[in-house]
Amino acid sequence: MRGIHLFDNSPHRYKTVMAGETLFKQGENGDKMYIVQEGEIDLYLLDMTIETVGPGGILGELALIDNRPRTATAIARTECKVVEIDSDRFTFLVQETPFFALDVMTVMADRLRYMDRHATESYTPYDMTDG
Repeated sequence: MRGIHLFDNSPHRYKTVMAGETLFKQGENGDKMYIVQEGEIDLYLLDMTIETVGPGGILGELALIDNRPRTATAIARTECKVVEIDSDRFTFLVQETPFFALDVMTVMADRLRYMDRHATESYTPYDMTDG
């Protein structure tokens, strides 16, 4: 997966997240997305790890796009440095940096394809002749 490296040279914008710290929980309202600069953050859906996000990876973007509750829980696997992007900054970046918008869409597409693939693999059609 491609990463977003737009903020690699701006250390004053980093937030440190300690290993085991929860960045956000599934069902919460979200007003920020995050770009991981260092470390790893696990994304959980119903207590199952669905992705580990590393340097250049993003999380929390859906809440800024559709203004709905978080779809997953994010917990730092290791100590991390992240860049927080609020709604105003997100809108600015999408308008002024087209590659940022494309990178966000690529991440979203990758996640959707991953979830589709796993849903298809675990799908067992109901057999009406059984029984």
